[in-house]
Amino acid sequence: MLSQSVYTLVNQQNGNLSFKVFEFDNSSYFDHIQRNNYFTLIIITSGEGLAKVDLCEYSFKENTLFAFYPYQPFMLASEGPLTGISIQFHHDFFCIYRHHREIAANGILFNNIYQQPFILLDQNNRQILLNIVGEIVNELKMEALRKDEVLVSYLKIFLVLATRIKLEQQSIKSVNGNDKQLLIIQDLRNAIEDNFRTKHSASDYADMLHVTPVVLSRAAKNHFNMTLSDLITERIIVEAKRELYLTDKTVKEIAYELGYDDEYYFSRVFKGKTDVSPQLYRDTIGFNKGA
Repeated sequence: MLSQSVYTLVNQQNGNLSFKVFEFDNSSYFDHIQRNNYFTLIIITSGEGLAKVDLCEYSFKENTLFAFYPYQPFMLASEGPLTGISIQFHHDFFCIYRHHREIAANGILFNNIYQQPFILLDQNNRQILLNIVGEIVNELKMEALRKDEVLVSYLKIFLVLATRIKLEQQSIKSVNGNDKQLLIIQDLRNAIEDNFRTKHSASDYADMLHVTPVVLSRAAKNHFNMTLSDLITERIIVEAKRELYLTDKTVKEIAYELGYDDEYYFSRVFKGKTDVSPQLYRDTIGFNKGA
C-alpha cells in the first residue's frame, strides 16, 4: 500500500516526533519490549503470534488492531512473517485526554484496564481503516497549508471508527457471556471506579461485594487476565497519568488524592508499573498547564 515505508511529522518547536506512519514486513520492529512515550496503533495485515502486554499474553492473527497508550509495555512475538502498518502519535500532537468527549477513545481503545488491548477487524472494517491510513500518508507526502489539522481530522475519524468496532465487539461478548460472572464483574468494575482513590486492597472489594477474595480474584483473572491487585493498581495509574498530564498539581498532591499519604511510596508504585517516575512521565509526555 505504501510506496515508501516511513512517513513522519516533527514538532518544529522541540524537534520531537509528533506523528509517524510506517509499514513493517517482519517481526523485528516489535519483538522486544516497547515502552514508548507516545500512542501506538498497529494493524496486523498478515501473520500471527503472541502479544505480551503489561503482565498478560494474548494470541493474535491477521486483521487485528492493537492500541497501546504511552509507556504501556508490549511486544509482538511471531514465529513466521509478520506484516502490518503502525501509526504513532505524541500527546503534544493529539491529546486523547483532552478530546475524549469527541472521540470516546480514552477508556475504550486506550487506558482500558477492563478490556483486551486489541480488536478484530472483518474485511470491510480493515479496508475502511487502511483507506484512512492511505489518506494520512498522502497528506504526509504533501507540503500543504495546515497539514497538522488535516492529519488530526483523519486520526479522529480512525479512532472513532475503531472505537465503534470495539464497542460492538464488547456488546456481543456481553450477550454471549455467563450472566452470573458478568454480574460480579460489572459490580467489581463499578466498585473500583467509585473507590479506587481510597480503597487499594483486594480484600476491600471482596468485602464490599460480599464475595470471598478467592471468588473475586478468579473472576478478575478470567475476565481481565489480571490479578485483582493489578487491576486496582492499573486504575490508579491511569488516573495518575491523566492528572500528571492535564493539571499542574504536584506529585505529592496527586498521590494524596489517590489515597497515598507517602509521596515516595506512590512514586515507587507508579515507576513499578511504567518504568518511569511520575515527574519524568510528566516531563516526557508533555504538560499542559491550566488545563
